[in-house]
Amino acid sequence: MPQGIAPHRIVVIAPSPVSMFNLAIPEMLFCKVEVDGRPGYEVVICAAEPGPVPTTGGLDLHVRHGLDAVREADTVLVAGTGAPFEPESRIVTALREAAAAGKRIASLCTGAFQLAEAGLLQGRRATTYWAHADELRRRYPHVDLRGDVLYVQDGPYLTSSGYAAGIDLCLHIIRGDYGAAVANEVARFALVAPVRPGGQTQFTQTPLPPERGTACADTRGWAMRNLDKPLTLTDLARQAGVSVRTLTRRFHAESGVSPLQWLLHQRVERAKELLETTTLPMDQVARACGLGTADSLRGHLVRRTGLTPSAYRAQFSRLGTAPAADTSSAA
Repeated sequence: MPQGIAPHRIVVIAPSPVSMFNLAIPEMLFCKVEVDGRPGYEVVICAAEPGPVPTTGGLDLHVRHGLDAVREADTVLVAGTGAPFEPESRIVTALREAAAAGKRIASLCTGAFQLAEAGLLQGRRATTYWAHADELRRRYPHVDLRGDVLYVQDGPYLTSSGYAAGIDLCLHIIRGDYGAAVANEVARFALVAPVRPGGQTQFTQTPLPPERGTACADTRGWAMRNLDKPLTLTDLARQAGVSVRTLTRRFHAESGVSPLQWLLHQRVERAKELLETTTLPMDQVARACGLGTADSLRGHLVRRTGLTPSAYRAQFSRLGTAPAADTSSAA
């Protein structure tokens, strides 16, 4: 981050009764971001009424800031609440004003009800905690509700489903602001899964579901260490010591996708990191992540992100110097 540039300000709104877990997520992740040795974000928590705010766990949290803090926000994030069907009118008004000012606005879990009440999600894709999805759909029929994803971005508005999906949404925001390498570093620091893409049109397909077992963990680890090699199903099954059919069944049960779908996702993520953190020519990036050729790299990256490799590097490079000239056909 250049000297003198202020960190990006995230203002988290705490509706009453607020989820303590939701409030912990932004602090845990955004406050771990450093760019050139300087904080990448400043996190401020506010409420409709400063002072004690009840939580879903029966405790009270003292919140110093009122909704005036939203005016100074770069991004507004609404935490989940135990009373999702009773949107707070002052919060709704603050969200409408933030939207009119062009701010990025996100919600965790049931915070989506506040965005919907403010009219921000009308005609847009959104999600919320699965247990309340039907109620959101009934109350706000003009919302294009996606109940089967971790999170969704539609323009400047982002929504996540419940609990740990809020972590995925915050990592997605970090990746969009500072690149995959920074987001993955934060994920490793917080001991959570690396960024899993979710609903943003130009940067996603279907997100990888959470892993639900460890039988194939060693095989996944081995594959990650050998992404530069042309791995096949037979190679993966041999390493796991099982048949291809058994591997495929176990892998899908644990990861929610086939071994080759998972492998392709990891190759593209590795390519992103190399584009952000090195000046390697495109053909070398392609070989290093196992995508073979610069043309293959270009095709997969455009499908996943909407950007060519050169455009992705130009937007997300973490290097202080200009990247080496790209003479490949995959620019």
